[in-house]
Amino acid sequence: MHDEPLRTSRRSGLPGLRKLPGDLAASPFRGDRDRVSGSAFFARLGGVTQVVSPSGSGLLLHNRLTHSLKVAQVSRAIAERLLGDPADVARVDRLGGLDLDVVEAAGLGHDLGHPPFGHLGEAVLDRLARDHFALPDGFEGNAQTFRVITRLDVRGNEDDGLDLTAAVRAALLKYPWTRLSRPDPHPRHLPAPPRGAGEPPEAPGTGSAKFSCYVTELGDLTGARAAFAGRLEPWQQTVEASVMDTADDIAYAIHDLEDFHRVGILQHTTVSHELTEWLGRALEFAGRSEAELIGGRPGQSLELLRRRLRDKDSWIADDDAFTGAVKKVVTNLVGKLLEMPFDRSRQAEQAVAAFSGEWTRRLVEGVRVEPSPTTRSGHVALSTEQWHEVQVLKFVHRRFVLQRPDLALHQRGQDRLLTQLVEALDHWLIDRSESSRLPHRLRDLFDHATEEFAEARRTDPELLVMPGETLPTGRAGAEHLERMARGRAVIDFVASLTDDQAEALLAALSGRTTQLWNDTFVL
Repeated sequence: MHDEPLRTSRRSGLPGLRKLPGDLAASPFRGDRDRVSGSAFFARLGGVTQVVSPSGSGLLLHNRLTHSLKVAQVSRAIAERLLGDPADVARVDRLGGLDLDVVEAAGLGHDLGHPPFGHLGEAVLDRLARDHFALPDGFEGNAQTFRVITRLDVRGNEDDGLDLTAAVRAALLKYPWTRLSRPDPHPRHLPAPPRGAGEPPEAPGTGSAKFSCYVTELGDLTGARAAFAGRLEPWQQTVEASVMDTADDIAYAIHDLEDFHRVGILQHTTVSHELTEWLGRALEFAGRSEAELIGGRPGQSLELLRRRLRDKDSWIADDDAFTGAVKKVVTNLVGKLLEMPFDRSRQAEQAVAAFSGEWTRRLVEGVRVEPSPTTRSGHVALSTEQWHEVQVLKFVHRRFVLQRPDLALHQRGQDRLLTQLVEALDHWLIDRSESSRLPHRLRDLFDHATEEFAEARRTDPELLVMPGETLPTGRAGAEHLERMARGRAVIDFVASLTDDQAEALLAALSGRTTQLWNDTFVL
C-alpha cells in the first residue's frame, strides 16, 4: 500500500486536513484542486496564448485556461478508467497511488507558469535569462509552474506558495529533474534519456530541453518526491504526473486542430495531399535518402516523421501502426472534419464536436498502465495504435500551422515585445533613484530572489553556475548574484502577465501611450 500520510503532507509541514482561509473541501486533495482553480495565476491563463493570441484571433480559440480545463477533464477520465480495473488499481497502488482529485488538480495547474505568447514566450524568456542575466537554469514553463505553486503564489498564510499536498506537487513535476544537475546522475546522461531530458541539438551543453524545477526549488522537489521513495526511479514521473502528461498530449493533439479548422487555416486539399501522397508512395519514399526528402513536396515531411519516430522511439515505433494511423487520420480528419469548410453553421459546429468527442474517447480508451516502462515513457501511456495516431495528429498541426510564415511573422513581433519589456523593467530595477517607486510586486520578487540566491550560495554554490565554472567571489560575486536576482525577479514578473498586459505595460514604459491608468495591468 502507498503511504497516504506522506502523500497528504503539505509543504509547510502542516497536516493535510489543516485548512487555510477560503478552503471549503474536507478532502485535502479536493482542497488542492480548489486552491489551484482559485488562484490568480490560474485566472490569468484566460488571457495567455495557446498558439494564437486570444486577443488577436477574431474568434473564440483555446487559450491556456480552456486548455487546462480540458486537460483536467481528460486526466480525470483516464484515472476513472484505470481505477475501474482491479488489476490496474493494484499496479498503481504499488507505484505510489492514483487519486481522481490529484490528477484533476494537476491538470488544472500544469500551465500556471506559462508566460505570455505561448511557447514563443518560453523560448524568449529562456534566452534572456541565460544570456542577459547569467541564470544557468534559464526559464522553462514547467519549472515556472512548480515555482508558482511552491514560492510565488499565496494562500492567505505566512508561507510561500499554495501549500499543496506532496501528491499534487509531485503530480505537477512532469519532468522531475533540474536543467543541469539533479538528480545525480542526471537523466540526460542515460543511454535513452526520458522524453524532454536530452539536450537540444541546436544548443549542446545547455542541459535538458525540458525540466520541472529550478535549483532554488530543489528542496521542494525532494520533499514532494519523498512519498514515492523506493517505488520510482528519481527521474520517473509519478503515476498521477504520467496521467496528466498523457492527458496534455491528448488535449493538445485534438483541440489545436479544432481551432485552426475554425479559422480556415487547415485546408482540406493541402492536408489530404500530404497524407495521401505518403500512403501512395511510402515504399518509394522509404528508399530515398534524407537529403532527397528535404524539399517540402507532399508526403516527404511525413516520411521524415516516420524516420524520426523510428530513431527516437524504437521501443514503440512500428511501420504498420504508423500506416494505420495515417489512414485513420485521413478518414476522420480529412474525410469528415476538413471536407466541410467551417462556416459557423449548426452542421459545422456539430462536425467539430463529433471530431473532438470521438477522438478524445478513442485516445482515453487506449491508455494503459506499464509496470516497467522504457525510460522514454511514463507508467501511464497510450497503446501502440493510439500513440501513433497522436503523433500524426500533432504532425498535421506542426506542418500546417506552426510552420506558416504568417505565424512566424506574428511571433517575431512578440519576440521583440518581450525582449524590450524585460530590458525596460531591468533598467527600472537598476535605477536607484526610482527604488521607492518600483512596482510593489517587482520589488517583492527581487527581495525574494535575492534571499533565495544568497541561501543557495551558502549551501550549494556550484548550482548557481554552469558545470565546470566557479562562482565569483568578493565584489564580483556580489554583482553576479545581484544580476541573477534581478533576472529572476523581472522574468517572474513578466511570466505572470497576460498577453494584453505585456503589450500594455511595454506601451506605457516606452511612452507609446499617454493613458495613466490602464485596467490591463496593476502595478
